[in-house]
Amino acid sequence: MRWSSQNVESATASDAPPPELFGVRGLVRTVRTPEFAGMAFHEVLAKSALNKVPASSHMPFSWTVNPFRGCSHACVYCFARNTHRYLDLDAGKDFDSQVIVKVNIADVLRAEVAKPRWGHELVALGTNTDPYQRAEGRYALMPGIISALAEHGTPMSILTKGTLLRRDLPLLEQAAHQVPVDISMSIAIFDDDLQQRVEPGTPTTAARLATVRAAADRGFNVTAFLMPILPYLTDSTDHLDAALAGLKEAGASSVIYGALHLRPGAREWFLTWIDREYPHLGSAYRSMYARSSYAPADYRGWLARRIKPLLRRHGLDARPDGDSPASRRFTRGSAARQTGVHRQATPAPGAAQGLEPQPTLF
Repeated sequence: MRWSSQNVESATASDAPPPELFGVRGLVRTVRTPEFAGMAFHEVLAKSALNKVPASSHMPFSWTVNPFRGCSHACVYCFARNTHRYLDLDAGKDFDSQVIVKVNIADVLRAEVAKPRWGHELVALGTNTDPYQRAEGRYALMPGIISALAEHGTPMSILTKGTLLRRDLPLLEQAAHQVPVDISMSIAIFDDDLQQRVEPGTPTTAARLATVRAAADRGFNVTAFLMPILPYLTDSTDHLDAALAGLKEAGASSVIYGALHLRPGAREWFLTWIDREYPHLGSAYRSMYARSSYAPADYRGWLARRIKPLLRRHGLDARPDGDSPASRRFTRGSAARQTGVHRQATPAPGAAQGLEPQPTLF
């Protein structure tokens, strides 16, 4: 099926997948196209757009919006992989190639934030899967989402690896005259060969740095997520120094850094990848993550001692990943006070990538 017939209204009975697929009602059709070889996009009609984040999650935001589930970025470490199991799909190849698309999400969101009882709290985008993954270029869901939030007085934060963000910078600049808008770019690996093996579906590091520069040139204070830092692979002084130099030159105003953490789903997929690509590191990784999804405290302390002098050298404000155990005192209240606002040199709103305990498809 070609993307030219992508709109929901054009789907015919022969286009539509079996209604029992994934055990989910609301599935409209499945799209496959040579442009995305080996991938399937399952278009659904969402019943809701806003996801309430439980207080027990310790995330520094209360609401999220996820236009996609699954991600063509195919990052081997992605914490969100386990969410695909809620759809009876696997956390490995299916997560990379079976993407759920909420084609009506902008209209549903607009209706939700227009309700009198809506509290106009910060809405975080990019906390589960990337809203600017490649398919966004065809579905164009984000402009409607941005407009709906801005027009109804709702602050927003965006965390992405996607350079397609540049398409929406004029719209985001307009939105920033109405509400606080925060932009964060995730750039973790400054070795081109390693980056393409770890994150095979993502834009290059150079392209992401250019996107940081484009946003900074429009007056946004862009926070860079230098995470995950991979033990034995990207934690050398040379690598970190080059990373921070590149981020500073690109115009990043602050940095959030953190060591790799491996949650269920991501853990199995990542360790399989390590065994294949770096078999000599397999036992070291298993030892590090034997008792916890997080890197050991002594490693995190060592990493902080290594990176802090480099941050000072490059004049970058920074803090550790807010999703690490040591940072969980960072509450929603403090996040609200530190929300990055257009043209204010403050950190991002703590949009640490946190798993929503019970992510919803609709």
